[in-house]
Amino acid sequence: MAVTTINDSSTDATNDIADLLPRAADGDPRAWEEILHRYSTLIWATVRSFRLQDADTRDAVQTTWLRLAENAHQIRHPQRLGAWLATTARRECLRILRHITSIPHPSQTVQEAATDPSTGPEHIVIETETTQWLWEHIDELPPRRRAVLRALFTDNPPPYAQIATATGIPPGGIGPTRNRALQQLREKLDKHNTL
Repeated sequence: MAVTTINDSSTDATNDIADLLPRAADGDPRAWEEILHRYSTLIWATVRSFRLQDADTRDAVQTTWLRLAENAHQIRHPQRLGAWLATTARRECLRILRHITSIPHPSQTVQEAATDPSTGPEHIVIETETTQWLWEHIDELPPRRRAVLRALFTDNPPPYAQIATATGIPPGGIGPTRNRALQQLREKLDKHNTL
């Protein structure tokens, strides 16, 4: 009899998830709250295992939930939702890590500027200090703003569609994100100049 009860509750939980997922996809806030309650710990644990910076960790968790919102109607096996969320969270973390490792280190940019034979020594010093200061402040920006500026301010910036894919920002949001990031840098520069 106890075995039957365990199986029944397991089946009820699966059926409950099968019911919650379409309701969440249709925008039912109670269904979303229940899914968040059930799977939030799993997603946070999965993402934290990658030991990302705090901002990148939050970004990966948010993007995982976003992916569920985008694909909730397409999930064929609701009983495997936990595995789907964990896999999605891992993929987001790997995407962030790939992006971090593909960004050139500021010292590479400074070294390239310093080896330009057409510039004089005083120009090299000023440009090196300015570049170093700029990249230090870009590194302090929120992850998406930082990623957009790093992608756009290269010798051969990729198209917005490619940046959108790499950052998870819609193509129409790249320009506004760039503008907010530049405004934040301007404010830092103004504050630095008043010191």
